[in-house]
Amino acid sequence: MKKVVTILGARPQFVKGAVLSRVIQKHNEVEEIIVHTGQHFDANMSAVFFEEMQIPKPKYNLNINGLNHGAMTGQMLEKIEEILLVEKPDVVVVYGDTNSTLAGTLAAKKLHIKVVHVEAGLRSFNMQMPEEINRILTDRIANLLSCPTEIAVSNLKNEGFDSFDTLIEKHGDIMKDAVEFYSKVSEEKSTIIKDLGLVKNEFVLATIHRQENTDDKEKLTNIFEALEKINVSKKVVLPLHPRTKKMLDEYKLKPNITFIEPVGYFSMLELLKNCALIVTDSGGLQKEAFFNKKFCVIAREETEWKELVDNGYATITGANSEKIETHFQQFLTLSKDFKESLYGDNVGEKIYKSILKLIKK
Repeated sequence: MKKVVTILGARPQFVKGAVLSRVIQKHNEVEEIIVHTGQHFDANMSAVFFEEMQIPKPKYNLNINGLNHGAMTGQMLEKIEEILLVEKPDVVVVYGDTNSTLAGTLAAKKLHIKVVHVEAGLRSFNMQMPEEINRILTDRIANLLSCPTEIAVSNLKNEGFDSFDTLIEKHGDIMKDAVEFYSKVSEEKSTIIKDLGLVKNEFVLATIHRQENTDDKEKLTNIFEALEKINVSKKVVLPLHPRTKKMLDEYKLKPNITFIEPVGYFSMLELLKNCALIVTDSGGLQKEAFFNKKFCVIAREETEWKELVDNGYATITGANSEKIETHFQQFLTLSKDFKESLYGDNVGEKIYKSILKLIKK
């Protein structure tokens, strides 16, 4: 039986990986080995998480986290290489743009193992972002580039990828599959709306964690100033990322909004389904907002998901307090049906079929 090793390090990657993992299990044509690098330590990533997501537990957990980029990537590269030498897979699958993504790709390619990059072709065009560096380098040496959108395909072609020995395919966004499948069970698995006493469409979901915002006192102050103003008319609920908490304490900022502990995937889905709209600097949450028919205010200077802005489902405000509040008010009065097909369907099946072709090539 052919073998696939999947490299995962952050919770969003596990959610995306769960989709493909279920497809692999359904067809039962290849064996999948899951490697958890431990990049994003998360107490929610317990045995229960894997049972609820209906995927196998990782065979390997490297527990590498809390390090600077170089040390983290280097240690992952070393450990993943050891695993690949033992497992001898036909293909390595990586997701997104984390240090785990880059380390897995480098380890595989140096051992002449084929690499599939899911979410290929995304660009923020901001080389100050570690994620941008990771995704560019991963794309350049991967064998199969699974693109979520036509814009992602265009980005690769504009960078000359047509002249490389690389397969470029537009499969759609695998997160859409995840939201559609797990939305059916999240109401059973999570009681967060009831526990927090929230009313549907009467609160705003916010997430702020990106380093460019948290490590800049002025930016962080401006963002939370806007959230406090929004909180006057709509309760703002923010799952507090450890890095954001640390910097709020360091800057001695005490915003008057509702902070909650980081939540699991099912609870986040329930918050998304029931909120009025989203304010975030997260990449993945921008799409999940769209999948749940919610408008999104992006507290960044750019986005990898340009089609959301182009079609009026999201807006970029940066850390500008006035812009965040203004666009919040505008979105409250705006009505759209969210019926545009921006991210495809049955994405996991399409990726799986392409992986089989790559193995046989």
